[in-house]
Amino acid sequence: MANARPGLLRRIVRHRADYLYVAPALLVMLLVIAYPIYDTIYLSFFNTPPNLALEDKIFIGLGNYQRILGMDSFHEATWNTFVWTVFSTLFAFVLGFGAALALNREFVGRGLMRGILLIPYVISAVAASYIWRWLYHSDFGVIGAISVAIGLTENPINFLDSTDFVMASLIVVNVWKEFPFAMIMMLAGLQTVPDQLLRAAQVDGAGPWHRFWHITVPHLKGVTLVTVLLLLVANLNSFTIPWIMTGGGPAGASEIWITHIYQLAFGRIRFGLASAYSVILFIVMMGMGYFYVRALTKGDAK
Repeated sequence: MANARPGLLRRIVRHRADYLYVAPALLVMLLVIAYPIYDTIYLSFFNTPPNLALEDKIFIGLGNYQRILGMDSFHEATWNTFVWTVFSTLFAFVLGFGAALALNREFVGRGLMRGILLIPYVISAVAASYIWRWLYHSDFGVIGAISVAIGLTENPINFLDSTDFVMASLIVVNVWKEFPFAMIMMLAGLQTVPDQLLRAAQVDGAGPWHRFWHITVPHLKGVTLVTVLLLLVANLNSFTIPWIMTGGGPAGASEIWITHIYQLAFGRIRFGLASAYSVILFIVMMGMGYFYVRALTKGDAK
């Protein structure tokens, strides 16, 4: 250990000019990332009642964490978050992978089709949320009107006002918004599959399914893992669509961790409780980040 420190110091001194170049960026990161994280963790150990100023906060140690873990609303939000994250990721990946397989083949109008399928991804999440909110509207929504017109239902379906349908309805919107990302990632991966291997396997008599399963899929393991992890992180931290479309309702049926934190912080003015909640979410996100970095650096000797 003693020998390692002089070596580290020598490297720092030798590359001091490099560190000076990145110092402004490091300083900005400390201000906009490191300090808010530290302040959130610090605040999570204090009780901040709405009737007290933030400067008059009361130290309670792990009290906020104990209270959160014992809240029924936390357990409901945890289950909703699990359903939202897993099914949004699964369907977005499957739909994106299917679109990538279709677009990887040569056909007339492929470029135009790629552009059309990218539209949901480039549309603002706020604009998309309001558009789908009107499409789902129980009285004036297009989807409900079409279902009644073609005889599927007698009355328009309450997509967002029903505790039975609200989460599924939000997942549909989220999948529609995110599947182009999975499509882009998987399409890029498909274009790296060696053509020579596919042709050689075809010459040897391998059918389309065997070529896909034994050649294409193994070459896509890396990009598949990275894509799924990125989708999981994005969905776990997704706020715009659930908040704008339902605000966590009805009766908390679409409340997920991130919207619950927002409600605690800015609805009930319980910043200490919300900070502890945020730390729990941060730990889960860091765990996913660890696996993401492992996936990116797999096979790297360093």
